[in-house]
Amino acid sequence: MRVTYAGHAEVRFVSPGKLWLAAVQRRQLRLKTIKELQVQISLGHARPFVLAFAACLVALAATRVQAATDPLPSWNDGAAKSRIVSFVQAVIDPTGKDYVAPGARVAVFDNDGTLWSEQPAYFQAIFAMDTVKAMAAKDPALAANPAIAAAATGDPKALVEVMAITHANTTSDEFAARVRQWTKTAKHPTLHRRYTELTFQPMRELLDYLDANGFSTWIVSGGGVEFMRVFAEDVYGIPPERVIGSSIKTRYEVRDGVPVIERLPEIEFVDDKEGKPVGIHKFIGKRPIMAFGNSDGDFQMLEWTTSAPGPRLAMIVHHDDAAREFAYDRDSHIGKLDRGLDEAGPRGWTLISMKNDWTTVYAPAK
Repeated sequence: MRVTYAGHAEVRFVSPGKLWLAAVQRRQLRLKTIKELQVQISLGHARPFVLAFAACLVALAATRVQAATDPLPSWNDGAAKSRIVSFVQAVIDPTGKDYVAPGARVAVFDNDGTLWSEQPAYFQAIFAMDTVKAMAAKDPALAANPAIAAAATGDPKALVEVMAITHANTTSDEFAARVRQWTKTAKHPTLHRRYTELTFQPMRELLDYLDANGFSTWIVSGGGVEFMRVFAEDVYGIPPERVIGSSIKTRYEVRDGVPVIERLPEIEFVDDKEGKPVGIHKFIGKRPIMAFGNSDGDFQMLEWTTSAPGPRLAMIVHHDDAAREFAYDRDSHIGKLDRGLDEAGPRGWTLISMKNDWTTVYAPAK
């Protein structure tokens, strides 16, 4: 309330309720200020410890960053690793002369001998022999077929017959289930590990490195396309639609009201040697800028990749490590490397020495 008297200063009357509210507000402000001061004092005493803790966090982060800067930890420092990293860094640098747009960053890989082992026989051939033996155990007529025994001795014609028995006259779903079950149980005769565990750890790191840098990675192999598609995504991170391989003819039909894809005992496409560039052209539609193989069966794929202008990289996995895997090249009945060994240098292709370039071959057993 306000009252004014003539000739005198204005006098204000404040209600007791407002006076009480003002006092409470001043007290709260004072308590808040005291608490803030106490916190500041406490932090002042703790400052050295806070700084030390922060320094530890920075050091830990630096260590992790340093580890992350090596994209290929299972590769020894050397020409092969250096060339891979420098090539990738060059093609992803948008300011550099060798920049390649993500859509054109295509890398192709052979499978047998390049991404996983292939001795003492191609793993798909071992799958066929294991499968035909299991089938023969339930079918006396099949057990009497001389091709089974002949294939076991390495007879190529007999092996073709065994491949037809185990790969054809079945549906695509039935065949995939057969392959999937085999990969879960079958083991290598001398390495005693499941075949899908015999993938090369350095090459798996390379696939991940390329994927992280905008590449599309493809398998281009002489192996059966439907065989590899069963495990390619789980093992390599490559989806089935990016697997190119040899194939047999198929047809669509309806069995007992159920649509199926039937696999026929006729060769449709052989994805080996000259067939690899054809398969790349047919199914990818772009020429790769990176290609990796291990044998003369991959020669034309590497030649096709590196014959165009612009940045190109071709590399050959050389099996020269008898202690950790197998040593073979010119005289091998599987994965023969003769012409590629002679022409890699003149063509600017890089040999990857399994013995010298890789710190490990396989991932540790689970």
